[in-house]
Amino acid sequence: MTVIAVTACGCHKVDEWDNNPQGNFEALWTILDEHYCFFEEKGVDWDATHDKYASKINPKMTQRELFFVCADMLDELKDGHTNLISSFNTSYYRKWWSDYPENYSERLVEQYYLNFNYLSTGGLDYAILPQNVGYVRYGSFANPVGEGNLDNVLFYLESCDALIIDIRNNGGGNMTNVETLVRRFITDRTLAGYISHKTGPGHDDFSKPYAYYFDPADKGRIMWGKPVAVLTSRGTFSAANNFVSIMKYLPRVSIIGSTTGGGSGMPFNSELPNGWGVRFSACSVLDCKGVSTEFGIDPTPGCEVDLDPQAALDGHDTILDFAVDYLTSGASVR
Repeated sequence: MTVIAVTACGCHKVDEWDNNPQGNFEALWTILDEHYCFFEEKGVDWDATHDKYASKINPKMTQRELFFVCADMLDELKDGHTNLISSFNTSYYRKWWSDYPENYSERLVEQYYLNFNYLSTGGLDYAILPQNVGYVRYGSFANPVGEGNLDNVLFYLESCDALIIDIRNNGGGNMTNVETLVRRFITDRTLAGYISHKTGPGHDDFSKPYAYYFDPADKGRIMWGKPVAVLTSRGTFSAANNFVSIMKYLPRVSIIGSTTGGGSGMPFNSELPNGWGVRFSACSVLDCKGVSTEFGIDPTPGCEVDLDPQAALDGHDTILDFAVDYLTSGASVR
């Protein structure tokens, strides 16, 4: 027998499964059953899902065959944060973004708006647009951004009338970087949202949501108090989605583009008897209003814009153009 301990997020037992196709399948299903946090929100009947895929398991199937049956079962969750990891493949649900317009072209921005002339530091690309609007591109929250980096960026842009933060197709990363960046836009301790942990194996076994807060950057750091537009796309996911959920409720901040990709849960990792890893969301993250952000954050009313492919051929990013017009017209002041 292979023994696997499942101990995080409120579980208090040890389960045992054989290291064979049936045992590995049951281990995977049970780990999700006891720890995954979005069954109810997504309307997934996990018992029915078990029966649907258990019928495809047989003792003579290969490891690859088993992997793809298990991966198909996980896809029923429609969750970009859920992965099965083996030595030969990692499963990933792509339809959370693949069925939507991309709404971002790096080349389009760099060529027609920045003229390939911009500064870079700490994962941030930045420049001043002709309309005296600062532009910052943050491609991934996995790239560490230091306090010194932000001081230099904001000092360079401080003469601008407004700021654009472009996180289209930012797939997330480290939540610490979210806090580091948000702290430059707040003047008081600010409610960032709520977190609810699993307290037991039942699908409804959650703790009462507890609040978490961000404090302003330390005294002496350069802050930003002018209008801000955050550009979003369906590819804005996970930690980037969390950043949007916080910025959306700050004064003088507007969200422009399309609804983000979601992905709000805090990750949990476990292992199957055969050594495959499994990663998924086990703790729900809510915004400051107590609303789940798993399904994405909508743009500010009146600010939902798609990238026009025809206009892009002529060198125009319609989302970026909208943001510049919105900021320079004074509509962002609220």
